[in-house]
Amino acid sequence: MPVRPSALRGVFPRAFLLCLSVASPLAAVSAQSPPAVPVAGGPRDAPQTAPAAADGTLAEIVVTAGLRAMPAAEVAGSVAVLDAATLERAGTQHFEDVLGLVPNLAWSAGSARPRYFQLRGIGELEQYEGAPNPSIGFLLDDVDFIGLGTVATLYDLDRIEVLRGPQGTRYGANALGGLIYARSRAPEDRIDAGAELGLGERGMRSVGAKVTGPVESLDSAFRLAVQRYESDGYSHNAFLDRNTNARAETTARAKWRWAPSAAFALDVAVLHADIDDGYDAFSIDNSRTMQSDRPGRDAQRATGGSARATWLPADGPVVTLLATAANSDSTHAYDGDWGNPRLWAPYTYDFTYHAQRDRRTRTLEARIASAGDGPGWLLGAYAQELRESIDEFSGGLLASPPGDPTFDPPFESDDTLQSRYRARSYAAFGQIDRDLAPTLRASLGLRAERRDARYADARQSFGAPAGGATFSPGDSMGGGHASLTWRYADTQRAYAQLSRGYKAGGFNASNALPDSRRLYGPEALWNAELGWRAELAGGRVRAEATVFEMRRQRLQIRTGEQVVPGDPNTFVFYTGNAARGYNRGFEGSVRWLASAHLELGASAGLLRTRFMDFAIDGVPVADREQPHAPRWQAAVDATWRTGAGWFARLDVTGTGGFYFDVPPNDTRTGGHALAHVRGGWDGAQWSVQGYVRNVANRDYPVRGFYFGNEPPDFPNRLYTQLGAPREWGVKLEYRLR
Repeated sequence: MPVRPSALRGVFPRAFLLCLSVASPLAAVSAQSPPAVPVAGGPRDAPQTAPAAADGTLAEIVVTAGLRAMPAAEVAGSVAVLDAATLERAGTQHFEDVLGLVPNLAWSAGSARPRYFQLRGIGELEQYEGAPNPSIGFLLDDVDFIGLGTVATLYDLDRIEVLRGPQGTRYGANALGGLIYARSRAPEDRIDAGAELGLGERGMRSVGAKVTGPVESLDSAFRLAVQRYESDGYSHNAFLDRNTNARAETTARAKWRWAPSAAFALDVAVLHADIDDGYDAFSIDNSRTMQSDRPGRDAQRATGGSARATWLPADGPVVTLLATAANSDSTHAYDGDWGNPRLWAPYTYDFTYHAQRDRRTRTLEARIASAGDGPGWLLGAYAQELRESIDEFSGGLLASPPGDPTFDPPFESDDTLQSRYRARSYAAFGQIDRDLAPTLRASLGLRAERRDARYADARQSFGAPAGGATFSPGDSMGGGHASLTWRYADTQRAYAQLSRGYKAGGFNASNALPDSRRLYGPEALWNAELGWRAELAGGRVRAEATVFEMRRQRLQIRTGEQVVPGDPNTFVFYTGNAARGYNRGFEGSVRWLASAHLELGASAGLLRTRFMDFAIDGVPVADREQPHAPRWQAAVDATWRTGAGWFARLDVTGTGGFYFDVPPNDTRTGGHALAHVRGGWDGAQWSVQGYVRNVANRDYPVRGFYFGNEPPDFPNRLYTQLGAPREWGVKLEYRLR
């Protein structure tokens, strides 16, 4: 679809005025002022991605998601880092664009943007009701957005770190399978500003502006970035004769660093996201042509912030205090029957669903650690309070035409649910690192955690009270890690790690379930892995490989069934415990600076999973692979640059087949591969690039449900949500320096 000029009138003039108002005075200051001096030397975070060395070696990568920042080569665990250059060259707008670059990282849709992630086959597939109980941590500038990954837009993002395997020491109960840590770009000690304009098919238009610089009189520096992205969406609604998956995404991020002395620094980050996307994702014929008469919505408005104070006295330990807060209001709505009166005639079949979710999180963490970059010790305490409320409505009508007794009397529902949830978590943790020999380092970490929660809901049917439920679960949990790292050559290391992760128990809120399915217990996981990392060919080749075995105890399985035939809104999700299970596999990557102009990369993940001894109402379920756990994932990329500024990049990502859900849903998808290309020119101040994603226009599913949704017989069928088709666009960027 061509870009409509009328669609640009609202967003671009205001944004360009903002860019000009920021960039113009800064350009004048830059022209008249001497070079800016650094902010008065407070303690700094380690550089996140060092610049490429002049001798043509690969840049060093530093991991910051752990309790201590350290070079990736020294981390005793499986980690993938997508730096700013990768996000810029491989992505366009959202974390969704670069997920395929990380082995053994998957996501489940059922939403407009990825919210729920799976690492090594572990992670939630959705959360339509009840209380959050996550397996994969997701932090943006230290702010907790677990289960709310919609906020992960890429503009001015510096890096995304993915820590695979349980992070029992670092993050406890919310990181059973791993942690995703996203970080926006930091303030700079020199004045800089920029603006970006994007145009593409299906009405895509985006505009962004950013500015950074010092405030020397306050011993500080700041950074501000704002972006607006819009698109008409890629699914056409035949009944309404328009696209119904439009996207409108606004993000703003600000950072401020105050360093009044060499011993103290305060880093403050504030972010706001207003995501208002359409959600009309499923069609009866599994195509991109929708038939719904009331298309849905998937929106999130979030505001959050973090403050990190670091005190590094000259002759004492380092003290760090970290406080975060976030308020997130989200709306999820869809057409329950996916159709319209014309499609379902002569029957009347019309259902809808709408949920408003409000979440508030507050965290406080204190750490004290030995000074220096080498081995040492660390102690800490952590507290979190999470409050969430859900106001949910589902209702509709199923009726036969006059004289047809198929649905006589008609079936009608009008149900509301109001739930309130509060959870408080407290933890103490510690870590000690020691050199056992000049080439052998040991690390030991432990964490103890207590979580207490309260839940209450009230239900109404046709305006009359229909009961409610209350739960007050509490769990005491513990985990940690022990590792050995052997530096057997100057640029080669091997490590062995044993770690334990854990996850709290919980409850199923639906009153359609029998009492035997209402509660489920906590889960524990033991993870053993062996890894190898090396820099070869004089620093022009970087390679790593990991093999792992995870043994799960009382693993939590989330499944679902349609309780009332003919009412799609009674498709109930619930969680139970299987006795045991395993997740084992391999992760590896290699990056090669083949010449001054060509860089090549490849990564792969292999995964085998199983859950065992799971029963539904006492009826055993056959042992099977876990859902959304592809047997293989792979990615290759090639980046070509010239000294004159021209560049091109090719990415090919592939994913093996996987089950969509657990029994009674035994449907699965096959594998697929996607190719993306990008090219353009980078100058000193201007750059222009064009891109095509999903070059071959492949259809591939990102979520699947198996149930009956077609009157009058409602046969069980597989319905799938498809990923994005081929998309092209261009971007123009101006940088002050």
